[in-house]
This record gives sequence, structure tokens and C-alpha cells, in this order.
Amino acid sequence: MDDRQDADATLGASHRQDADATFRPTANHQQPITLLIVPASLIGNWRAEFARFAPDLRVLYAHPSQIAREAVDALKSAGGAEAAAAGRDAVVTTYSMLARLEGLRAIRWRLAVLDEAQAIKNAGTAQSKLVRQLDAEVRLALTGTPVENRAGDLWSLFDFLNPGLLGTASNFGQVVKSLNRDGGPGYAPLRRLVSPYILRRMKTDKAIIADLPDKVELRAECGLSKRQATLYQKSVQELAAVLRETQVDGIQRRGLVLTYLMRFKQICDHPSLWTGSGEYAEKDSGKFRRLAEICDEVRSRGEKALVFTQFREMTGPLTGFLEGIFGRPGIALHGGTPVKRRQKLVDQFQSDAGPPFFVISLKAGGTGLNLTAASHVIHFDRWWNPAVENQATDRAFRIGQKRNVLVHKFVCRGTIEERIDAMIAEKKDLAEELLGGEGAEKMLTEMGDDELLQFVALDLNAAAF
Repeated sequence: MDDRQDADATLGASHRQDADATFRPTANHQQPITLLIVPASLIGNWRAEFARFAPDLRVLYAHPSQIAREAVDALKSAGGAEAAAAGRDAVVTTYSMLARLEGLRAIRWRLAVLDEAQAIKNAGTAQSKLVRQLDAEVRLALTGTPVENRAGDLWSLFDFLNPGLLGTASNFGQVVKSLNRDGGPGYAPLRRLVSPYILRRMKTDKAIIADLPDKVELRAECGLSKRQATLYQKSVQELAAVLRETQVDGIQRRGLVLTYLMRFKQICDHPSLWTGSGEYAEKDSGKFRRLAEICDEVRSRGEKALVFTQFREMTGPLTGFLEGIFGRPGIALHGGTPVKRRQKLVDQFQSDAGPPFFVISLKAGGTGLNLTAASHVIHFDRWWNPAVENQATDRAFRIGQKRNVLVHKFVCRGTIEERIDAMIAEKKDLAEELLGGEGAEKMLTEMGDDELLQFVALDLNAAAF
């Protein structure tokens, strides 16, 4: 059904012990066979895929963007959900709607499928717990990023797929630590245990697709403007003073550190993102200057670009700035974009005469969307984790892409962004060790004061234009 186009796409499958291994509908075809849970931004994509590849299937889209509010409300009761789903081949809903629609959770499904299953990587969240409580004979998890931050991400997925296979969360954590003690075997024993349940597809494997173009990743180094450097240095000094004078610890210290880390990243994007002045002059941001250089070249070639940012507040200023570079309007997508409108934006961008650039907030549009009209992907700021960045890149670098894809990753020299870049490389090692073959992550909030201040310190010589 869904042509899994993401790199490293992983399919985890679990047959419950009481399930017939043969996949077939019930005799009277009254029990709905499949429950498909997807991010809200992908409902339109799945609807288009069903229409394209299986138009005869009877699918219920349990979301207010697709059916009347009264019909959605009816799904809150067990009887209403059973009546609405009777005779359907599949029911599609979102992770957030599943929490509201108790009736869907009361049905015994033949097959439960999670798309972008990294959504349940945090086992302790209410969303993850609800998904794991689903009653289904067979369970599948589709994801390009089964390991985002730590080995525990994998445990959460397998607690949905095969409960008990990896033990309890605490036992699993202890085992992972023992595997990586000095002289330990590394992740090889864990990899052998889970590999029979994982179908890993690599787009770079020519046996999968022989004609996918190349992807070239470039680190686009940016200097800091005088205003950026001044604000950044002042913020480092403020953090040092606060750590020295307040003597906070525990949750309070972690919150304090995260607040300043976010401030440093905002200043690296543009000073106005932190100050809130609303004046996004190109001269005040090294990244705006670098973006203009890259996109002027993209425009001259008649090509299209995706621009990703983790800050929703940046989507508007970036869109306005790029309209001046391209001489044409572009489009933007963020968490406030109505679900009904998202697929229309995708279709608009994909058309030959469509907008030349698409600005997207990372969380709202970093997964699932098919945006192969773009041959340039620009990460305006860096997320903490490589899996999220790779998922965003793969909106363009996926099956159906006919051009080589250039990926530009913006890094402000001499700042926290350079150190984040190094951390991202370590996390890539962790994912590869677990799935492919030791990478490790040291949480910034757990660093000592001196180590933290060294991590965020400004190197003026490197940061200057």
C-alpha cells in the first residue's frame, strides 16, 4: 500500500500468539481489518495513496479534517465506533485522535499499523501507553528512525510490537549499560535479538532502486554579525553568572540550561528571533546572508528548495526574505497550518509551475511528505538529533526524485552549533551500531558548570564574518 520511501525504512512486525499467520479478512467481512495510525500531516497523503493503489478499499478516515464533526463524535463510544467501522477494510486516524476516540480503542483489530512509529519512542507518555494498549492480532511499525536519541527508543517500539521480548524498561536499561561496559560485547547481542523482526530498506541499495540520484550533504558555515556576536557573548556571561550565584540543581538547573541553550540557537538564527523586535534585516544575521547566496544560485538554475527550521516563529520571516530572493511568492507549513490545507500545499509545490521554495517547521512537516520537486534541502538550524534531520531531508530524497539532491546544513562557526554538529555525528554512530553493524550522547543538562560553559563559549576568531 504505502510505498515506503524513507531512508533506512524499518518495518517491525509482530504476530500475536493467537493469530493466524495467514493474512485474510473474516468470513463475513464485518470486522474492520486494519487500524492505521498516522501523524495528522499525513492523512491527506494516505488518502491519496489509497486512491492511487487501492481505490476499491473501503476506508474510514477518523479525523475532523475528513469527516463531519458529528461522525467523529460518534466514534467516542464503543457502539458508535463498531457501527461506523463495520464493513470497512481500514480505519485511518491520528495519534492525537486515538486518545479522544475511546470507541476505536475498544475494537479488536486484525492489524494495527503505526506510521512514523517514532511517535511512541518515549514509552512513558500517555500517547505511547494508549497505542500499546490496542488489541490487535498483528502489529506493524513503520519508521525511518527506530533509534533517535538512545537505545530506549527501540525498547518502546518493541514493547508495542512484541511485549516482553526486551524485558521491562528498567531491565533493558541495565542490560544496555552492561553491554557497553569496558570489555563488553557492544550492541551485537541486542542486534541479533531484534534483527529477525526488522526489515530494513536502504535507498542507497541498488537492489531496491537502481536509479535514485545522489544525495550530497554540505556543511554551510556561517559567520556571526556584530549584533549576533555581542548578544551571544553577553548571554554566555549571563549564564555563567546565574550558575555561579543561584546554585540551583535538579529540575531547576536543567530548565535553566535548556532555556539558555534555546537562546543561543535563536541568536544564531537571527537576533530578532530572541529579542522579538520583528525586524529581520539581512545584515544582522550571518545565516540570512548565507541563505541569500545559496538561494540566489537555486533561483538562477530554475530549481526549488525546501527550508527547514525548528522555530515556527522563523517561518514567516524566512518566507518574506526568500520572496525577495526568488522574486516570487513561496509557501510555508507549520503546526498552525490546518490539516485540510497541508496536502494542497504539497500538491501546489509539486507542480512544475508551483512556488520555488517551501519553508517548513521541522516538527510539523519533517516526516511523511513527498516533496520531490525540490533538489535543495536547507537546514536553517540544527536539531539535536540526526534522525529528525534525515527524515526532513528525505522529503526530497526519496523514490520519485529525478535530480541530485544537495543538502545544506547551516552551522554558525565558533558557537554551540559547531558542538551540536559533533554530537549529531555521535548519535549517528549509535543508530548504526544498534541497527547496522558505539556512539554515545552526553546530555548537556547533565554537564558540570565548567564543561557546559566551555561547550557554549563563543570563539570570536572563528565566528566573525
